[in-house]
Amino acid sequence: MGIASKDEIAPGDLVVHRDYGLARFDGLARMTVDSAGGDYLLLHFDGEDRLYVPVDRMSLIQKFKGPDGIDPALDRLGGNRWKLGREKAKKAIEKIARDLVEMYAFRKIAKGYAYGPLNELYWEFEAGFGFDETPDQEKAIADVLEDMERPEPMDRLVCGDVGFGKTEVALRAAFRAVLDGKQVVMLCPTTVLAEQHFQNFNKRLEDFPVRVGMLSRFVPPKRQKVVTDGVRKGEIDILIGTHRLLSKDVEAPRLGLLILDEEQRFGVKHKEKLKALRKNIDVLTLTATPIPRTLQLSLSGIRGLSVIETPPPERKAVETLLVERDPDFLRSVVRRELERQGQVFWVHNRVRGLEETAAFVKRLVPEARVTMAHGQMAEGALEKAMHEFWHGEIDILVCTAIIESGLDFPRANTLIVDQAQMFGLGQLYQLRGRVGRSSLQAYAYFVVPSLDGIQETARKRLRIIQDMDYLGAGFQVAMEDLRLRGAGNILGEVQSGQISRIGLDMFLEMLDDEIKRLRGEPQHERTDPELSIAVPARIPEGYVSDPKDRLRLYKALSTAHNETGLAEMAAEMRDRFGALPEEVENFISVLALKQVLARLQVARADVTASKLSLAWETRAGAVQAVSAESLVAFVNAHGDRARLVPPAKLEIRLSEGGLRAGLAEAARELAGLRAATPDGK
Repeated sequence: MGIASKDEIAPGDLVVHRDYGLARFDGLARMTVDSAGGDYLLLHFDGEDRLYVPVDRMSLIQKFKGPDGIDPALDRLGGNRWKLGREKAKKAIEKIARDLVEMYAFRKIAKGYAYGPLNELYWEFEAGFGFDETPDQEKAIADVLEDMERPEPMDRLVCGDVGFGKTEVALRAAFRAVLDGKQVVMLCPTTVLAEQHFQNFNKRLEDFPVRVGMLSRFVPPKRQKVVTDGVRKGEIDILIGTHRLLSKDVEAPRLGLLILDEEQRFGVKHKEKLKALRKNIDVLTLTATPIPRTLQLSLSGIRGLSVIETPPPERKAVETLLVERDPDFLRSVVRRELERQGQVFWVHNRVRGLEETAAFVKRLVPEARVTMAHGQMAEGALEKAMHEFWHGEIDILVCTAIIESGLDFPRANTLIVDQAQMFGLGQLYQLRGRVGRSSLQAYAYFVVPSLDGIQETARKRLRIIQDMDYLGAGFQVAMEDLRLRGAGNILGEVQSGQISRIGLDMFLEMLDDEIKRLRGEPQHERTDPELSIAVPARIPEGYVSDPKDRLRLYKALSTAHNETGLAEMAAEMRDRFGALPEEVENFISVLALKQVLARLQVARADVTASKLSLAWETRAGAVQAVSAESLVAFVNAHGDRARLVPPAKLEIRLSEGGLRAGLAEAARELAGLRAATPDGK
């Protein structure tokens, strides 16, 4: 289907109308206007306000995506609330865009270091990887190496889930930097993450003349002194650690590359220090938080962005079971994992009941080593628990949903989520993603008090996650809440207030427009021509009976970017539902014409079997995409087939070869109209 499932709307969903704001979608409605029947989306606004939106204008409507737990109020048709909300968001967006563009401009003029050609030692290091790179990983490595060859400093973000190969991308960059006599600093938000990277780097570099050091609170003071001296004297090539690396006694005289892992998890104070540090050196940032596609596009050309979405070939899907709380069954599950020298995550939804849960687990499996972890613990105690679990000193970690997204626990291959009905879909997916990091088969057990006693919505949520393959498309659906977090993180501040008011898609659309404006890129007013169609143009129920399928098809057709996209959708419909009825052919022809009209910024078009009437905006300040001379020339060239009607209307008589042929011919002719000059003439 031509539309991603996470964007599909269903009756009852909250939606955002670009012009009128937040509403509830109540399904498709059939209406007859100008003697022709058509399908409309019924939107309910605040009070009894209703709006019927023609299906060809579905591009004006987006599914509302806001932070979890936010239940925003509906807007009133004709009210000021939506307008004020957009204006407030616009101010915040202007600042974000300005900061991004300024950062880009500074890095463009800053003098960096251009690396020379790769040598034999680099190729030898690459050959020692031991795995086949995934296509995404290969592309990310090529992007980074290319950036390093440029004279301006690199600023690239590599986004990909744990275990998808970001570390190898960082290793290749670090090795290249060391080959050219540069030092590398890798900054991590937690000691466990720093230690994981330290071990991975040491193992990968053991056959090469590269010295790696580490600094964190778990490194004894004497050893810390040896490491800081080694860095200052240039004896240590790569330094890995926590924010301890930002202390005054850490000086790397030949620093050439800064690698930041999960930068958004550092505090404001640390970020300020990083800002000063990163000005003239190459910066590579790694994150496991998904980034929305629209934001990826906005950032292209401002910040290098590489996305690794392909899982490693040996990764297995996590086997997921929905079970009732049975102590004997849970005991056997835990013991089976411990027998294969594995570890268990036991997740409970509240800190309050965690001690009780830990006591239950200890009674259940007395031979197991059990500890707790939750967000209200002192930072040192939490790090110690995670540290011990990672080192295999703990068998079962009883915790809240705090399990860090950036951490890799390859021995932990069983997950038990107690009271699973209390968790959201996104949380469940994120939790399930913490196991199954190796080639071993992993298991996730979602435990509920009783399968019959849980609410229908919770049961549905649990069934969805049980049925969906973790490595499949369902992962993208469930990570939507994380994408919201990813948008805030990557923009430097979590704009959840603005996002919860206007929705993520609208926020990112406005950001994209503002970045283009600041960079002096051509600006076109977004136009969605209003169509009045006096001929049957729709998808009849007799052709596609399921309302969900019809809605999906309408969305895919109305948001197709060009004629090729429409042709592909038409081919797909023929394949799935058979030959296209006349009404569907008409609808596709009208949409093809509409794409041309949108580029010409036509405000309204009336289509009959014999005539096409186009009207442009006449209000003050309206941007005109077509010059007056171009319209006059068009009319003169078409004789009595075309005429101008003041103040801003063009009428075209369609040729007599049938409606679709007439519309196609009109679209071809109109596509040649000349753009207006800056003064609108």
